Amino acid sequence: MLFALIARLRPAPLLRASQEVLFCWAGALLVAGDAVFWLMFAAIQSDSGLAAMDGPVHSLMVDSRNPAATVLLAALATVTSPEVLGVISAVFSLAWVLWKRELWRPAVLLGSMVLAVVLTTLIKQLVSRTRPPASDFLLGPDDALSFPSGHTVGIGVFTLVLVYLVVSRSGTRTTAVLGFSAACAVTALVGLSRLYLGYHWLTDVVASFGVALAVAAVAVFTDAARHGSAKNRSKTPGNQGPADSSARSAEP
Repeated sequence: MLFALIARLRPAPLLRASQEVLFCWAGALLVAGDAVFWLMFAAIQSDSGLAAMDGPVHSLMVDSRNPAATVLLAALATVTSPEVLGVISAVFSLAWVLWKRELWRPAVLLGSMVLAVVLTTLIKQLVSRTRPPASDFLLGPDDALSFPSGHTVGIGVFTLVLVYLVVSRSGTRTTAVLGFSAACAVTALVGLSRLYLGYHWLTDVVASFGVALAVAAVAVFTDAARHGSAKNRSKTPGNQGPADSSARSAEP
């Protein structure tokens, strides 16, 4: 059954943008992500810059709590926890394979999520930053390290990479802008939930955006490197159109 499914898989649709353009976007995302992350890392090491706002923002979030916001943001944090989001990503990727009979894009999405978990875990262990006071936690104890936020990295990677994999094949400029804007908005909301619920500092969440951008850059680069562009692939011997094939067969 597995071999029959593999035999029926289709190649990923052609990319709409050129390979060079996608490489530039991947490079820009990587530079932006690295810059954000290292600026936050330097801030917490020197206790300066945005790190000076960690305490005031934490106090503001705690003082601003209300029942309605607590229910909404607690539910959001539960759904986007690394464990739950990992299961959602795996199920979603498998459904994509079965529905579209395509392996590459679901594999890129799932691989990006695995990379995000590995990087987040590694950074947490290397930085070893403690969380805010446990007395401010709203969802019970959590002895994991604080920098960066696994929730924020995970949802950022999932939404950014998913939007890219869809709009890079079938989207317009307008849908791309709307899609990436929605991805950023959802990621920001999850980051806000981690601040509100008392589990992270502001710099943890901002640094998480940087990590998510860097992982998304790797996904874009990998996809573009493997597939190139529609223009380039159409020139390869195995991708000639019917007219080209007819014209070639008519040659003496």
